[in-house]
Amino acid sequence: MYISSTRHTSYGTMLIIALIVFCINSVFSQISPGELARPHAQLEGMLSCTKCHVLGDKVSNEKCLDCHKEIKTRVDQKKGFHSSTEVKGKDCFSCHSDHHGRNFEIIRFDAEKFNHDLTGYKLTGAHIKAECNACHKDDRIESAELKKKENTYLGLKTTCISCHKDAHNNTLSTNDCAKCHDTEAFAPAPLFDHSKSKFPLKGKHKDVDCKRCHEITFVNSALFQKFAGVPFNSCVVCHEDVHNGEFGTNCKECHTEDSFQEFAGRSTFDHTTTRFPLVGKHLTLDCAKCHQLEAKARPDNVFQDYKYKDFNTCVTCHDDVHEQKLGTDCRQCHVEESFQKIRNKKDFKHELTGYPLEGKHITVDCKKCHETKMTDPLEHNRCADCHDDFHKGQFITATLKPDCRDCHSVEGFMGSLYTIEKHNNGPFPLVGAHLATPCFACHKKEEEWSFKNIGQNCIDCHDDVHKGLITEKYYPQNTCNQCHTPDAWADVAFDHKQTTFELQGKHASTSCTSCHVPDTITITTRKVGFTGLKTECTSCHENVHDTQFEAEGVTDCKRCHAFEAWKPSNFDHNTARFVLEGAHKNVACVECHKEEVQDGKKVVQYKLEQFECATCHGE
Repeated sequence: MYISSTRHTSYGTMLIIALIVFCINSVFSQISPGELARPHAQLEGMLSCTKCHVLGDKVSNEKCLDCHKEIKTRVDQKKGFHSSTEVKGKDCFSCHSDHHGRNFEIIRFDAEKFNHDLTGYKLTGAHIKAECNACHKDDRIESAELKKKENTYLGLKTTCISCHKDAHNNTLSTNDCAKCHDTEAFAPAPLFDHSKSKFPLKGKHKDVDCKRCHEITFVNSALFQKFAGVPFNSCVVCHEDVHNGEFGTNCKECHTEDSFQEFAGRSTFDHTTTRFPLVGKHLTLDCAKCHQLEAKARPDNVFQDYKYKDFNTCVTCHDDVHEQKLGTDCRQCHVEESFQKIRNKKDFKHELTGYPLEGKHITVDCKKCHETKMTDPLEHNRCADCHDDFHKGQFITATLKPDCRDCHSVEGFMGSLYTIEKHNNGPFPLVGAHLATPCFACHKKEEEWSFKNIGQNCIDCHDDVHKGLITEKYYPQNTCNQCHTPDAWADVAFDHKQTTFELQGKHASTSCTSCHVPDTITITTRKVGFTGLKTECTSCHENVHDTQFEAEGVTDCKRCHAFEAWKPSNFDHNTARFVLEGAHKNVACVECHKEEVQDGKKVVQYKLEQFECATCHGE
C-alpha cells in the first residue's frame, strides 16, 4: 500500500510539471517573436528577457552597452563609428535586431558602400582599394578580450607600423611614417624634404643619386637602405682630401657646394690660422693678388707661395717708394688700413703751428690742406681761406662780410649756430608750429639753400587750398590768419556766426571737414568747399523718416529734434492728433510705431492714420 501510494504521487507530480512546462512554452511562444541569434543564444528564455528588454518598453540601449562594454567605451570617448553622425541618436536594435533565428547575422553591412571616414580613420590612397580583412585581422588586435570576439572590427591601431613592416629596421621613428610617406605608395617618399634634415642639400648635392650617400645593403637577408646615422660632419667623410691635410678638414672654408672648382676662400677662409693674419686692406684683396692660382698650381701645393719666405717685411710684396731712405719697416709710419694713413699722425701736435685741429679738421687728410710741402705756410684766419662760400654771397653786404663760423662750427657744416632768438630779430619771427619746423623746410625748396627774399606771407610757402572756394568776405587778400593760427593748421578760429548757419549743440563740437568734406584724401592736395552748402538737415543727414514729415517737399527736422542730440526733445506728443493719456504715457514708442520696409528701406512709421482702440488692441 505504501509503495502504491508513493508511485501514484510521483505520477501526479510529473503530470503537474509537464503541465507547467507546457503552459510556459505556450506563453513563451506567444511572447517571443522567435529564436535569438547564435551570439545571444545564452539569453534564451523568459528569465533572461529583462537582460535586454525593459518591462513594458522596447530594448534599452543602456542594457546593450552594459554587455558590449568595448562599444560603450568608444561611445563615451566620442570615438569610432558608433559616435559618428550616422549612428549617434539611433537605437541599437534599429541596426542590430534579433529573434530572427539562430543563423541570423546581427552584424551586417555593405562593405563596398561603407563610409570608413565615420570610424575616425579616413581611407586614402592605396587604403581605399584594400580589402577589409587585409587590415582587420585578429593577430593585429592587442586586447585579449577583443580577440575573443568573432568578426570584430575593433582593436586596431592607426599607426603605420601596426600593419606594415618597418623597412627601416628601427633606424628611424616608427611613430610618424607620414612625415615622409603618403598612402599612395611606399616609394618614393614624396613628403620627405631634405632641406629640413640635418643636412640640407645644396649645389651639386641636389643632383647626386640618393644611393651614393644612402647605400643599399643586405640586412637579415633583405635589402636595406640606410638613411639614419650617415656621417656628414666633415667633407672628407665622403670626399678625398686632395690637399693632403694641409688645410684641415673644413673644406667649406674655401669651396662651395656648387662646384669644387669655385673658390670662396676670400670670404670664408680663416686666415688667422696661418702665420700671416689678414688685417686692413689685406682683408679686401683677392687671393690671386698674392697667391698663384693658375692651372699649373697643383692641389697639393696651392697657397704655399710663402711657405719659405719672410712675409713679415712689407717690401717682400710692396715696392719701397722711399727708396730705403726711411728704412724697410714701413709699419713705423703706415698702417695696413691705408698707405695714405700715417701711423703717428695722432702724435703730431698741430697746435704748435698756431692752428689747433678741432672737430672735423682732426680727421681731414693732411694732403687736403697741405697740397705742397708740409712746411709751406697756409692762410687759416677765415673759413673762406680754405672753404668755398656755399651760400654764394647771400649774406655779404656793402658793410658786412660775415664768416662761416658765425653760423657753423668745426664740428660739421650740418647744424647751425643761428638761434631762434637771432631769427626772431629778423623780419619773420618764428612762432607756433614754425618753431618746430626744420630750416630746410623753408630755406631749401629747390636744390640750393635760399635765405633771402623767400616771402613772408602764408601763401608764399603754403599752397592756397581754399583758392576760389571761400568768398572774399571771409577770406580778404587770401590771409590765412583769418581762420588759422601758426600753432597748427587744424586749429581753426573761425566764428561761424558770421554765416547764416550758427553752430549749436553737437554742431559746435563737430570737425569742419565733417560738413565741408574734402574732395580728395591726399592731405597735400585736398580742397575743401566752404560755399554753396545747404542749411537743411537732410542735406547732410539721412532722412530716416522718408517723406512722412515733408511739408511742400521739405522735411523740417527742427520741429522735433534739437542740435544737442538725436532724441526728439522738441517733439510734444500732445500736439499730435493722438494725445497720450493714462497708460499710454508709459508705453514704449516702438509698441505703436513699428518698423516697416518701404521700397527696400527700413522706416519707422510715425504718422498713423487710424486711432481706434481696436487697431492696436483688437476687438
